[in-house]
Amino acid sequence: MTHHPAIRTVGLIKDYGRHRALNGLDLEVRRGETFGFLGPNGAGKSTTIRVLLDLLRPDGGTAEVLGLAPRDAGPSLRARIGYLPGELHVAGRTPAGDALRHFAALRGGRGRDRIAPLAERLSLDLRRPVRALSKGNKQKVGVIQAFMHAPELLILDEPTSGLDPLLQQEVLSLIREAAAEGATVLMSSHVLREVEEVADRVAIVRDGRTIDVDEVAALRARAGQRVRLRFAEPVDPEPFRAVANAERVEIDGATVRCVLHGEPHELLRLAARHHAVAWEARDRDLEELFLDVYRLNDRTAARAEPGNGAAR
Repeated sequence: MTHHPAIRTVGLIKDYGRHRALNGLDLEVRRGETFGFLGPNGAGKSTTIRVLLDLLRPDGGTAEVLGLAPRDAGPSLRARIGYLPGELHVAGRTPAGDALRHFAALRGGRGRDRIAPLAERLSLDLRRPVRALSKGNKQKVGVIQAFMHAPELLILDEPTSGLDPLLQQEVLSLIREAAAEGATVLMSSHVLREVEEVADRVAIVRDGRTIDVDEVAALRARAGQRVRLRFAEPVDPEPFRAVANAERVEIDGATVRCVLHGEPHELLRLAARHHAVAWEARDRDLEELFLDVYRLNDRTAARAEPGNGAAR
């Protein structure tokens, strides 16, 4: 069994003229995991993916895919990968089925027998010309060509873009099935709830750098809960603000709101001193944590700027 990760980048740099798209990006994706690759537009996600596929050459750093350097491995490496770009450019009068059979032929016929079953799952009419397809139906063609040859590595850039909610869930099911069969999945998405459903770990990137990596379960724990307590009478705010694992404590007369991390024991013990009439708690999702990480990154960067007391 190989010890190489499925994907590894170290200090990856890519410049577009004066703009630095990747600024020393480090990334490691383990074999057999589903890995969420998160960040806003311009964070460097698509550029990273293109470097991994040797569609772009980096200006610095190193990249390995399935233990090989993309620039040296050539078509033999790409044959082991299923790639869905963020925008699939498929045109012409060719029927969708013929286009997919052409993709299969380029792979030595691999995946040809899966075209029809996948098209049925995704409700794609294989007889229609590609140029007549809607954005959503073109996305289905892209999903099928990425999955049909059962690759050992799937690199998916916004895989559910343009699809209705039912088909979005079908694509997530395809990802789960591929992972269950041993495939590694790198999934870039703006839809954090989707990533939360299928990913084992997540990386958050910004300005061409990785700023956080963790397991989804750990991220959920870090996200905490939003808690709202309502009492019969106004309460003294100071004891609630002193609760060790409560953040963003807001007191509005008889209502206390906060973000709670970990066990609620201390907060409940304090609440028991008063006449509580309502209690509400809900888990925060990854989107809220994602924004927290960005705010923390902003504050850290601001403190490091010259003139803010930080060393140059």
